[in-house]
Amino acid sequence: MKLYSLSLSGHAHRARLFLSLLGVPYEVVEVDLAGGQHKSPDFLALNPFGQVPVLDDDGTIVPDSNAILVYLAKKFGRGDWLPEDPEGAARVQRWLSVAAGPIAFGPAAARLVTLFGASFDTGEVIARAHAILTLVDAELSARDWLAAGHPTIADVALYSYIAVAPEGNVDLAPYAHLGAWLARIEALPGFEPLPRSAVGLSAEEGRA
Repeated sequence: MKLYSLSLSGHAHRARLFLSLLGVPYEVVEVDLAGGQHKSPDFLALNPFGQVPVLDDDGTIVPDSNAILVYLAKKFGRGDWLPEDPEGAARVQRWLSVAAGPIAFGPAAARLVTLFGASFDTGEVIARAHAILTLVDAELSARDWLAAGHPTIADVALYSYIAVAPEGNVDLAPYAHLGAWLARIEALPGFEPLPRSAVGLSAEEGRA
């Protein structure tokens, strides 16, 4: 397997994290986004949207981080990570939608401002981040994992951008249940961290 990735991308980290948790060997192909490699004809042939990550499984091309999570769970028959029953599958899908919506437009967008200079309204994206983190924290007040009594790809999908939310000036201190959930994921065998950057609140912590 080859994973076209960007080391600082939370979307790409979802795929790397799940591959590592599954213990699946793979090759990382780092894509030079700053140099425009994601807009090259060769890369656009893999993903016309020009985005990472993209998984190449011996010629089977799977773009999109959440699609890769589903593909890997199905390929390896991991019903623990993606339940087969309708209710369980729907619970996971609910959170994949959250990852693609409120997480992307909240904590992920806030981090794009500080890390890559994106031109979002800072106050607006930070407010969105706290709105979704408040909801997720409340959900985790009653259970350890988002969609089942054990970790699923729902947890993998939300982890990356929540873990680095402080890089986008989003303070995680008010969210005790969220903090405990992050620690549980980081304690899983095979966990692979997302490289951290000294921006936002993380930069302030580094100077403290």
